[in-house]
Amino acid sequence: MPLITLKIDADTERGTRIGIPNLVRQLQRHRANATFLFSLGPDHTGWALKQIFRPGFFGKVSRTSVVEHYGLKTLMYGVLLPAPDIGKRCAAQMRAARDAGFECGIHTWDHRVWQDHVRTRDARWTQQTMQRSRQRFIDIFGAAPQTHGAAGWQMNEEAFRQLDAFGIAYASDGRVMLNEDGSVASAPAGPHRLAVGGRTLNCVQLPTTLPTLDELLGRTIGGAVIDMSNIAATLLALTAVPRDHVFTLHAELEGQKLAPIFEQLLRGWRNQGYDLVSMADYYRQLKDKDLPVLPVQWAPLPGRSGDMIVQPAAVT
Repeated sequence: MPLITLKIDADTERGTRIGIPNLVRQLQRHRANATFLFSLGPDHTGWALKQIFRPGFFGKVSRTSVVEHYGLKTLMYGVLLPAPDIGKRCAAQMRAARDAGFECGIHTWDHRVWQDHVRTRDARWTQQTMQRSRQRFIDIFGAAPQTHGAAGWQMNEEAFRQLDAFGIAYASDGRVMLNEDGSVASAPAGPHRLAVGGRTLNCVQLPTTLPTLDELLGRTIGGAVIDMSNIAATLLALTAVPRDHVFTLHAELEGQKLAPIFEQLLRGWRNQGYDLVSMADYYRQLKDKDLPVLPVQWAPLPGRSGDMIVQPAAVT
Protein backbone atom coordinates (compact mmCIF):
# COMPACT_ATOMS: atom_id res chain seq x y z
CA MET A 1 0.00 0.00 0.00
CA PRO A 2 1.47 3.42 -0.93
CA LEU A 3 2.02 5.91 1.89
CA ILE A 4 1.33 9.57 2.39
CA THR A 5 3.35 10.82 5.33
CA LEU A 6 1.61 13.73 7.03
CA LYS A 7 4.11 16.24 8.43
CA ILE A 8 2.50 19.07 10.41
CA ASP A 9 4.51 22.25 11.01
CA ALA A 10 3.43 24.52 13.87
CA ASP A 11 5.04 27.89 13.22
CA THR A 12 3.21 30.22 15.60
CA GLU A 13 1.63 30.52 19.04
CA ARG A 14 -1.83 30.71 17.51
CA GLY A 15 -1.24 27.71 15.29
CA THR A 16 -0.02 25.67 18.24
CA ARG A 17 -2.77 26.79 20.61
CA ILE A 18 -5.71 26.49 18.20
CA GLY A 19 -4.62 24.59 15.11
CA ILE A 20 -2.91 21.64 16.79
CA PRO A 21 -5.95 20.54 18.85
CA ASN A 22 -8.16 20.91 15.77
CA LEU A 23 -5.85 18.71 13.71
CA VAL A 24 -5.57 16.09 16.45
CA ARG A 25 -9.36 15.72 16.48
CA GLN A 26 -9.59 15.66 12.68
CA LEU A 27 -6.89 13.03 12.32
CA GLN A 28 -8.47 10.89 15.01
CA ARG A 29 -11.81 10.95 13.18
CA HIS A 30 -10.07 9.63 10.07
CA ARG A 31 -7.83 7.21 11.98
CA ALA A 32 -4.87 8.85 10.26
CA ASN A 33 -1.39 9.10 11.72
CA ALA A 34 0.89 12.15 11.45
CA THR A 35 3.98 13.83 12.88
CA PHE A 36 3.70 17.19 14.68
CA LEU A 37 6.77 19.43 14.55
CA PHE A 38 6.84 22.32 17.00
CA SER A 39 8.39 25.77 17.16
CA LEU A 40 9.54 25.84 20.77
CA GLY A 41 10.71 29.38 21.52
CA PRO A 42 9.50 32.94 20.81
CA ASP A 43 6.98 33.77 18.08
CA HIS A 44 8.50 36.60 16.04
CA THR A 45 6.07 36.28 13.13
CA GLY A 46 5.92 40.06 12.76
CA TRP A 47 9.54 40.09 11.66
CA ALA A 48 8.35 38.63 8.35
CA LEU A 49 7.78 42.24 7.30
CA LYS A 50 11.54 42.36 6.71
CA GLN A 51 10.96 40.13 3.68
CA ILE A 52 9.07 42.91 1.93
CA PHE A 53 11.73 43.26 -0.79
CA ARG A 54 12.29 39.51 -1.22
CA PRO A 55 11.35 38.22 -4.70
CA GLY A 56 7.91 36.62 -4.67
CA PHE A 57 6.94 37.93 -1.23
CA PHE A 58 4.08 40.17 -2.33
CA GLY A 59 2.69 37.49 -4.61
CA LYS A 60 2.56 34.94 -1.80
CA VAL A 61 0.99 37.40 0.65
CA SER A 62 -1.73 38.45 -1.79
CA ARG A 63 -2.50 34.88 -2.83
CA THR A 64 -2.74 33.29 0.60
CA SER A 65 -4.60 35.91 2.72
CA VAL A 66 -1.92 35.99 5.39
CA VAL A 67 -3.90 38.23 7.77
CA GLU A 68 -6.95 35.96 7.55
CA HIS A 69 -4.98 32.78 8.27
CA TYR A 70 -2.50 34.04 10.85
CA GLY A 71 -4.49 36.81 12.50
CA LEU A 72 -3.49 40.44 12.92
CA LYS A 73 -2.25 39.89 16.48
CA THR A 74 0.17 37.18 15.35
CA LEU A 75 1.52 39.47 12.63
CA MET A 76 2.32 42.06 15.31
CA TYR A 77 4.43 39.69 17.45
CA GLY A 78 7.96 41.04 17.70
CA VAL A 79 6.94 44.37 16.15
CA LEU A 80 4.15 46.09 18.10
CA LEU A 81 3.53 43.24 20.56
CA PRO A 82 6.00 41.19 22.62
CA ALA A 83 6.87 37.81 21.15
CA PRO A 84 5.13 35.08 23.19
CA ASP A 85 7.16 32.04 24.23
CA ILE A 86 5.35 29.21 22.44
CA GLY A 87 6.98 26.40 24.41
CA LYS A 88 5.93 27.92 27.72
CA ARG A 89 2.47 29.07 26.66
CA CYS A 90 1.45 26.00 24.64
CA ALA A 91 3.18 23.08 26.35
CA ALA A 92 -0.21 21.57 27.24
CA GLN A 93 -1.32 21.48 23.60
CA MET A 94 1.99 19.90 22.57
CA ARG A 95 1.76 17.18 25.21
CA ALA A 96 -1.89 16.56 24.30
CA ALA A 97 -0.84 15.71 20.74
CA ARG A 98 1.68 13.21 22.10
CA ASP A 99 -0.84 11.79 24.56
CA ALA A 100 -3.26 11.26 21.67
CA GLY A 101 -0.66 8.91 20.15
CA PHE A 102 0.98 11.20 17.61
CA GLU A 103 4.71 11.50 17.02
CA CYS A 104 6.15 14.88 18.04
CA GLY A 105 9.44 16.45 17.02
CA ILE A 106 11.35 19.70 16.59
CA HIS A 107 10.54 22.30 13.98
CA THR A 108 12.79 25.05 15.35
CA TRP A 109 13.46 27.38 18.26
CA ASP A 110 12.45 30.71 16.68
CA HIS A 111 10.81 30.10 13.30
CA ARG A 112 11.39 33.58 11.92
CA VAL A 113 15.03 33.82 12.98
CA TRP A 114 15.89 30.32 11.74
CA GLN A 115 14.18 30.71 8.38
CA ASP A 116 15.74 34.10 7.68
CA HIS A 117 19.28 33.54 8.96
CA VAL A 118 20.40 29.93 9.33
CA ARG A 119 21.84 29.63 5.84
CA THR A 120 24.56 32.17 6.65
CA ARG A 121 25.13 31.53 10.37
CA ASP A 122 28.22 29.81 11.74
CA ALA A 123 28.62 26.48 13.49
CA ARG A 124 28.55 27.93 17.01
CA TRP A 125 25.27 29.80 16.48
CA THR A 126 23.73 26.74 14.82
CA GLN A 127 24.78 24.38 17.61
CA GLN A 128 23.55 26.71 20.35
CA THR A 129 20.20 27.31 18.68
CA MET A 130 19.57 23.63 18.03
CA GLN A 131 20.64 22.68 21.55
CA ARG A 132 18.21 25.27 22.90
CA SER A 133 15.30 23.76 20.99
CA ARG A 134 16.32 20.22 21.97
CA GLN A 135 16.47 21.12 25.66
CA ARG A 136 13.08 22.83 25.52
CA PHE A 137 11.63 19.73 23.85
CA ILE A 138 13.01 17.57 26.67
CA ASP A 139 11.62 20.00 29.25
CA ILE A 140 8.15 19.70 27.71
CA PHE A 141 8.03 16.01 26.83
CA GLY A 142 10.44 14.44 29.28
CA ALA A 143 12.32 12.68 26.49
CA ALA A 144 14.72 13.55 23.69
CA PRO A 145 13.26 14.25 20.23
CA GLN A 146 13.46 11.53 17.61
CA THR A 147 12.85 13.65 14.53
CA HIS A 148 13.20 17.13 13.03
CA GLY A 149 11.74 19.20 10.22
CA ALA A 150 13.46 22.49 9.38
CA ALA A 151 11.55 25.77 9.43
CA GLY A 152 11.06 27.05 5.91
CA TRP A 153 13.15 24.12 4.63
CA GLN A 154 16.21 26.12 5.66
CA MET A 155 19.39 24.48 7.00
CA ASN A 156 23.15 24.78 6.83
CA GLU A 157 25.79 22.06 6.80
CA GLU A 158 26.44 22.31 10.53
CA ALA A 159 22.72 21.90 11.20
CA PHE A 160 22.72 18.63 9.28
CA ARG A 161 25.77 17.44 11.23
CA GLN A 162 24.06 18.40 14.48
CA LEU A 163 21.16 16.07 13.69
CA ASP A 164 23.64 13.20 13.68
CA ALA A 165 25.17 14.47 16.92
CA PHE A 166 21.71 14.39 18.51
CA GLY A 167 21.12 10.86 17.26
CA ILE A 168 18.22 11.92 15.02
CA ALA A 169 17.68 8.91 12.75
CA TYR A 170 15.30 10.58 10.28
CA ALA A 171 14.18 14.10 9.43
CA SER A 172 12.28 16.03 6.79
CA ASP A 173 14.32 19.16 6.18
CA GLY A 174 14.04 19.61 2.43
CA ARG A 175 11.92 19.34 -0.67
CA VAL A 176 12.03 17.62 -4.03
CA MET A 177 12.12 19.71 -7.18
CA LEU A 178 8.64 20.40 -8.57
CA ASN A 179 7.31 21.40 -11.96
CA GLU A 180 5.02 24.42 -12.31
CA ASP A 181 1.98 22.14 -12.02
CA GLY A 182 3.24 20.70 -8.74
CA SER A 183 4.36 17.35 -10.13
CA VAL A 184 7.72 15.89 -9.12
CA ALA A 185 10.51 17.09 -11.41
CA SER A 186 13.60 15.38 -9.98
CA ALA A 187 14.81 11.80 -9.98
CA PRO A 188 15.45 10.18 -7.61
CA ALA A 189 12.79 11.93 -5.50
CA GLY A 190 12.37 10.54 -2.05
CA PRO A 191 14.31 9.25 0.96
CA HIS A 192 18.06 9.75 0.88
CA ARG A 193 21.11 10.51 2.98
CA LEU A 194 23.25 13.61 2.66
CA ALA A 195 26.96 13.98 1.99
CA VAL A 196 28.33 16.92 4.00
CA GLY A 197 32.01 17.87 4.11
CA GLY A 198 33.05 14.63 2.47
CA ARG A 199 31.15 12.47 4.99
CA THR A 200 27.90 10.57 4.57
CA LEU A 201 25.52 11.44 7.39
CA ASN A 202 23.45 8.81 9.17
CA CYS A 203 20.21 10.78 9.32
CA VAL A 204 17.74 9.74 6.62
CA GLN A 205 16.03 12.65 4.89
CA LEU A 206 12.33 12.28 3.99
CA PRO A 207 11.79 15.28 1.70
CA THR A 208 8.39 16.85 1.10
CA THR A 209 7.23 15.65 -2.33
CA LEU A 210 3.96 17.58 -2.79
CA PRO A 211 3.26 21.31 -3.00
CA THR A 212 1.73 22.91 0.07
CA LEU A 213 -1.69 24.53 0.01
CA ASP A 214 -0.27 28.05 0.35
CA GLU A 215 1.98 27.38 -2.67
CA LEU A 216 -1.02 26.46 -4.81
CA LEU A 217 -3.74 28.89 -3.75
CA GLY A 218 -4.20 31.77 -6.18
CA ARG A 219 -1.85 30.42 -8.85
CA THR A 220 -2.93 29.65 -12.40
CA ILE A 221 -2.15 26.06 -13.36
CA GLY A 222 -3.26 24.52 -16.64
CA GLY A 223 -5.34 27.61 -17.42
CA ALA A 224 -7.31 27.41 -14.16
CA VAL A 225 -6.96 29.63 -11.10
CA ILE A 226 -6.47 27.46 -8.01
CA ASP A 227 -8.94 28.41 -5.29
CA MET A 228 -10.88 26.81 -2.45
CA SER A 229 -13.20 25.08 -4.91
CA ASN A 230 -10.56 23.11 -6.82
CA ILE A 231 -7.38 22.97 -4.73
CA ALA A 232 -8.15 19.57 -3.21
CA ALA A 233 -8.82 18.11 -6.66
CA THR A 234 -5.55 19.64 -7.90
CA LEU A 235 -3.56 17.92 -5.17
CA LEU A 236 -5.43 14.63 -5.55
CA ALA A 237 -4.58 14.63 -9.25
CA LEU A 238 -0.90 14.72 -8.26
CA THR A 239 -1.34 11.57 -6.16
CA ALA A 240 -3.50 9.66 -8.65
CA VAL A 241 -0.55 7.48 -9.67
CA PRO A 242 0.44 5.56 -6.52
CA ARG A 243 3.82 6.28 -4.97
CA ASP A 244 5.01 7.25 -1.51
CA HIS A 245 4.67 10.94 -0.70
CA VAL A 246 5.42 13.37 2.11
CA PHE A 247 2.89 16.19 2.51
CA THR A 248 3.65 19.21 4.69
CA LEU A 249 0.68 21.00 6.22
CA HIS A 250 0.54 23.87 8.67
CA ALA A 251 -1.30 24.24 11.95
CA GLU A 252 -2.06 27.83 10.94
CA LEU A 253 -3.76 26.78 7.68
CA GLU A 254 -5.14 23.23 7.64
CA GLY A 255 -5.62 23.46 11.38
CA GLN A 256 -7.91 26.45 11.00
CA LYS A 257 -9.44 28.09 7.89
CA LEU A 258 -8.30 25.37 5.48
CA ALA A 259 -9.57 22.47 7.58
CA PRO A 260 -12.37 21.71 5.03
CA ILE A 261 -9.73 21.31 2.31
CA PHE A 262 -7.71 18.95 4.47
CA GLU A 263 -10.90 16.98 5.10
CA GLN A 264 -11.31 16.50 1.34
CA LEU A 265 -7.69 15.42 1.05
CA LEU A 266 -7.94 12.86 3.83
CA ARG A 267 -11.01 11.31 2.24
CA GLY A 268 -9.53 11.49 -1.24
CA TRP A 269 -6.27 9.84 -0.29
CA ARG A 270 -8.12 7.04 1.47
CA ASN A 271 -10.19 6.51 -1.68
CA GLN A 272 -6.97 6.41 -3.74
CA GLY A 273 -5.71 3.58 -1.54
CA TYR A 274 -3.11 5.42 0.53
CA ASP A 275 -2.15 4.68 4.11
CA LEU A 276 -1.79 7.97 6.07
CA VAL A 277 1.25 7.69 8.30
CA SER A 278 3.77 9.49 10.50
CA MET A 279 7.42 10.08 9.69
CA ALA A 280 8.31 7.26 12.09
CA ASP A 281 6.00 4.88 10.21
CA TYR A 282 7.65 5.80 6.91
CA TYR A 283 11.16 5.48 8.30
CA ARG A 284 10.48 1.99 9.65
CA GLN A 285 9.87 0.81 6.10
CA LEU A 286 13.19 2.27 4.93
CA LYS A 287 15.70 1.21 7.58
CA ASP A 288 17.08 -1.75 5.63
CA LYS A 289 17.02 -0.14 2.19
CA ASP A 290 20.05 1.12 0.28
CA LEU A 291 19.30 4.84 -0.09
CA PRO A 292 21.02 7.29 -2.44
CA VAL A 293 23.62 9.67 -1.01
CA LEU A 294 23.20 13.24 -2.28
CA PRO A 295 24.84 16.64 -1.79
CA VAL A 296 23.14 19.61 -0.18
CA GLN A 297 21.50 21.82 -2.82
CA TRP A 298 19.42 25.01 -2.83
CA ALA A 299 16.80 26.12 -5.36
CA PRO A 300 13.47 28.00 -5.58
CA LEU A 301 10.13 26.21 -5.93
CA PRO A 302 6.94 27.36 -7.68
CA GLY A 303 4.67 29.40 -5.42
CA ARG A 304 7.26 30.09 -2.71
CA SER A 305 9.70 32.98 -2.33
CA GLY A 306 13.44 32.43 -1.97
CA ASP A 307 15.62 29.34 -2.15
CA MET A 308 15.27 26.28 0.06
CA ILE A 309 16.93 22.91 0.54
CA VAL A 310 15.97 20.67 -2.39
CA GLN A 311 16.85 17.17 -3.39
CA PRO A 312 19.24 17.18 -6.36
CA ALA A 313 18.76 14.73 -9.18
CA ALA A 314 22.35 13.46 -9.41
CA VAL A 315 23.63 10.75 -7.08
CA THR A 316 27.14 11.36 -5.69
